[in-house]
Amino acid sequence: MSSVAPFPGPQKDPSAANRAAPPLQAAQQRVRDPRLDFYRGIAMFIILVAHIPGNRWASWIPARFGFSDATEIFVFCSGMASAIAFGSSFARQGWWLGTARVIFRCWQVYWAHIGLFFFLAASMAALDLYGSFDKSYIGSLNLHWFFTNTVQQLTGLFTLTYVPNYFDILPMYLVVLLLMPLMMGLEKAGLWTVAAASVAIWLTANPYIIGLGPNGVSFPAEPWSDREWFFNPLGWQLLFFTGFAFMKGWLPAPPVSKALVILAAAFVILSAPFGSWKVFLWVEAANKDVAGLIRPTWEITAQWREKTDFGLLRYTHFLSLAYLGWVAAGTGGKRLIASGQSLAARIWAVLLQLITKVGQQSLAVFVFSMALARFIGFALDQTDRAVMTTAFANLVGFFLIIVCAYTAAWFKSQPWRAKR
Repeated sequence: MSSVAPFPGPQKDPSAANRAAPPLQAAQQRVRDPRLDFYRGIAMFIILVAHIPGNRWASWIPARFGFSDATEIFVFCSGMASAIAFGSSFARQGWWLGTARVIFRCWQVYWAHIGLFFFLAASMAALDLYGSFDKSYIGSLNLHWFFTNTVQQLTGLFTLTYVPNYFDILPMYLVVLLLMPLMMGLEKAGLWTVAAASVAIWLTANPYIIGLGPNGVSFPAEPWSDREWFFNPLGWQLLFFTGFAFMKGWLPAPPVSKALVILAAAFVILSAPFGSWKVFLWVEAANKDVAGLIRPTWEITAQWREKTDFGLLRYTHFLSLAYLGWVAAGTGGKRLIASGQSLAARIWAVLLQLITKVGQQSLAVFVFSMALARFIGFALDQTDRAVMTTAFANLVGFFLIIVCAYTAAWFKSQPWRAKR
């Protein structure tokens, strides 16, 4: 038996109230972890640096010091963000509408890929046509095949059977997104079923792990050669769904343990000469005997650290780095938040806000930065690429992707809509 407390004044239709305000649980699911946007923002800055041709700063990005690089940060954080954006749609609106939303996102990513290609192809063609430079900018992106056999390559471009180098991460991301409805459907059969499916798909790209030969399933990138997609989505989905699983709650947060911190840090540091030629050369300069013991492992571990199919050593290396970053940020990212009114605290608060904004608008920033990197490279070609010139070019690039992030956020807010 229940009683209803009196409520003064006119009674409101409770169904109308429910339609006006989303459930508290749904609202809570939309809260973004600050660590997610911060680290994804860091990845966007690194990706810009990595893609500027002949960039001095690219010698100091994470890829030069271990097995994994900024691509892993981008894919892992994209999986986490997808758990927030799409996972809640599956939970609230069911599998069919959740799948429809994923397909709509794939549609956006597909046209972002096509648009990026045509913008850069036209831009590089314009530089070659109207400029008098000592290099071919069409050739710098290996696009001669496209311009000499456009009919075939145009068909391949739209069917994703022609994926030129430099334009390969968005197709990978698109295919990985398409696997999400499968994983969400398998969730009903149990989380072990989801994990088994992701590992099984990864093994199709990495059959050497179970002794089935060196060549796995891949996607063709060029109709005239046997080159495959540089990022095989069948391999990279393992990392994406690892991030997805952590944010969705399928995997528990790892404990903060001094032993685990030491273990992760030891792996990152001690594996560096085995995964980085830069560090290996430092070791060789310090002790040729130690370097002589390390050198043979490069051939032995070639498949285990391969980037295309996402080798197991890359996965282990990234998870070690991710754990260290997670511990360093503190619970809920509390150590990222500046405290106090000192100058250093205020500067960090501004930097944190800028980096986070870039992370929140990662797709727009990524597409923009890939185009921007080529133009910065062109500008540097007209200089002597001195240290200060290169630093200025990189900092201008950082400023422009920040502007891109704020501009994208402004458009997404739809300020032209009347406020109620």
